[in-house]
Amino acid sequence: MSNSIIFTYPKEIKNALDDVLPIPIKFNLPDWYKKLEHTREFPTIKGCMPFLDTLTSGYLLKMPQDFFVEHNHSTYTGDKDSSFLFSFNKYTPQIQEKKINLNTVHPETHNPKQLTGSPLCEKNKNLNFYKILNPFKIKTPPGYSCLFLPPLNNHDDRFEIIPGIVDTDVFNREVNFPIVINGDKYPNLKTVIKRGTPYVQIIPFKRDNWEHKVLIEKENNFLSEALQNAKYFVNNYKRTWWNKKKWN
Repeated sequence: MSNSIIFTYPKEIKNALDDVLPIPIKFNLPDWYKKLEHTREFPTIKGCMPFLDTLTSGYLLKMPQDFFVEHNHSTYTGDKDSSFLFSFNKYTPQIQEKKINLNTVHPETHNPKQLTGSPLCEKNKNLNFYKILNPFKIKTPPGYSCLFLPPLNNHDDRFEIIPGIVDTDVFNREVNFPIVINGDKYPNLKTVIKRGTPYVQIIPFKRDNWEHKVLIEKENNFLSEALQNAKYFVNNYKRTWWNKKKWN
């Protein structure tokens, strides 16, 4: 039996978003990964199923529009600032009138003081954190939440969202995403984050109560476990323990 995650968006913008709809993230494997081969003579990460699971678990959101970013630039007063320009801005009145959740002229921001002491502030050059507005409402079955994070092992090196968990079974609004510009690599960044750029991985999970225990093994199972790890030359974990996950 499968659970369903449901994405909804306003019919007024259907034609504008048809090519950037949410998809299973398994359809976004990086080209470098596809080209790898994994053999006994030359083992690669392609044989690591835990790594593959990070690339294929959950769903993907893509940028709904072009974003022009100029980050950590000097103003006429000599101060440092950051600015965004959104490609849908010429339709601001219509978007605002229909209360459609899309960035237009004035981006939503978070002051860095809201994260005082966090290394994210330094990475973002102590400037405002800008927020990408997401036009899709997300609904999961009762008891299920969603983990939102940058695409695992495959995110854009210019920016990333700040991860978060939302109880999407009861939250009935769009989830929006503050972003951090990668100032560690790009002290000054002037770029266009193009429409369709993958930027959010969504992993639904069932909320459960947990407790933890730390125990000492009563028996030494080293030999048995070692033999389990040595049954096959290639893909031992995949053939012995791995469970295939289905994300459709």
